[in-house]
Amino acid sequence: MLGKREAIAKKVAWISLWSNIALTLGKMVIGWTANSDAVFADGIHSAADVFASVIVLLVLKISNKPADKEHPYGHGKAEIIVSGIIGILLTLVSIYIVFESISGFFHPIEAPNILALWIALLSYGLKEYLYRYSLRVAKQQKSKAIEAIALDHKADIVASIAAAVGVLLSIIGDHLQIVYLMYGDKVASLFVAYLIFKIAKEMLTEAFDILLERSIDTETINAYISIISEFQEVKRIDKIRARELGHYIIVDLRISVDHTKTIKEGHDLSREIKYALMKKFDNVQEVLIHLNPYFSE
Repeated sequence: MLGKREAIAKKVAWISLWSNIALTLGKMVIGWTANSDAVFADGIHSAADVFASVIVLLVLKISNKPADKEHPYGHGKAEIIVSGIIGILLTLVSIYIVFESISGFFHPIEAPNILALWIALLSYGLKEYLYRYSLRVAKQQKSKAIEAIALDHKADIVASIAAAVGVLLSIIGDHLQIVYLMYGDKVASLFVAYLIFKIAKEMLTEAFDILLERSIDTETINAYISIISEFQEVKRIDKIRARELGHYIIVDLRISVDHTKTIKEGHDLSREIKYALMKKFDNVQEVLIHLNPYFSE
């Protein structure tokens, strides 16, 4: 199962890597030669995607390793660390693009070549397909690393649209001699930087929360409680909490059972509850249960 999951994740990462390499070269070369800051900035973002894909390929082997003596809770957080690294990288990229875009306002303005428009539209079409494909696989495999790749593609989709609009406005402004429209490419590059930063912030926030072992959402916890409550032997749920470790969840549970139960009966009940939760929620990898004695009043 883990081998299959790793193979699927690697396939997505390799597809992302080669497509991003092609787009990086295309957008940066054409953005530079066609005088488009927006397309060149989009190319810088694609270069960051190349780096992100390489990191994901390197870490997938680690994150899919089973639990061992040194890492009894598994290696799932490796994917979260990758997501955080990508978020930091995208933040730095957005800052660089802002700096370059603002400096462009202080130089003579020149409209980009129409070739920049075509590469931006081509990037949009390819990234739309890759985003939908990667997100579908990420949900199926419950992989934060693949989800990070999908979010990168999502940022590229809007960024490519913004770049295309900016280039188009600049070309129209040059044709009609409307000076302020000629700055459309510069403004678009600033918008691209904002979109990249927004995605980076979301990724960093999620990675930070998971690394600090923030409890999962209340709705999911209530779903767990509903399953546990079906067991009549459970007199009271004293405490329940769950933490996300990359693509899987570990549940900690304290329940009260009748004080006359034997150790074997308590063990069998715990096992039944564990398997019930794991059967209903395939991303629950471990359920740690502590039994408390219950005395009827």
